[in-house]
Amino acid sequence: MTIYAKDVMVKSFDTINQDAPIENAIDMILDGKVRKTGHKTISLMVVDDYGQLTGVISMYDILYNLRPDFLNLSVDADTLVWTGQLKRFVEALKGKKVKQVMSTNVVSAKFDDHIIVILDQMIKNKYRRLPVLEQNKPIGVIYISDVYCNIFSSKKEK
Repeated sequence: MTIYAKDVMVKSFDTINQDAPIENAIDMILDGKVRKTGHKTISLMVVDDYGQLTGVISMYDILYNLRPDFLNLSVDADTLVWTGQLKRFVEALKGKKVKQVMSTNVVSAKFDDHIIVILDQMIKNKYRRLPVLEQNKPIGVIYISDVYCNIFSSKKEK
């Protein structure tokens, strides 16, 4: 059984420009594509004006940035009163650009990486997806669920 990045990567994926309003990313993730494994895409590859990868934005990144910053300082959210605050947090978030919310320390895979190399990166770093890059431009995305399905699918002979 020999599987490479090119065998499991999704070639149809959504990108968004780093200067786009965060509302665009929110809408694109809400309307995310359903992959052939049945899993819905909950992230977007972020690119600059030249198509170069600058980051990834996920549902987690958006929800993380919805929270007030002081919650990152060991403040327990359950000790505060939140009634009527959510709308204010959403409006503040909507005033941001994608580049203010995205994750920038993105690890990527190469087209010809072996599946074990990819799996090792994903497991050790708890990544759910890895962009596949060629000259720093995204050409595919590998999702952990697609790796799993590809390895264990009884319909395929490897």
